[in-house]
Amino acid sequence: MSEESLRELLARVRERLAVSGSLEGESRALLVTLMRDIERALGAGGTATAAAPDQTAAAHAPRLEALAVRFEAGHPGLAETLRELVEALARAGI
Repeated sequence: MSEESLRELLARVRERLAVSGSLEGESRALLVTLMRDIERALGAGGTATAAAPDQTAAAHAPRLEALAVRFEAGHPGLAETLRELVEALARAGI
């Protein structure tokens, strides 16, 4: 998966986040933080060694999956996009 494809997925998550006004504050804040960390890792070349270990995208995969499960009922589109992002990050080795 190319960095461009990952960035497109991130943009889709941002879009879905913007239209999901009913998303609770804590979940929204966590998702925004995770997205920022992933973007930072991509900006550092997308390698785990380029960023601090706690800031790598791979470190956030379990949290992204947990958020996808939490959003499944109320925000199925966002949940689906988060799962796609987790899979894309895994395929890219990030």
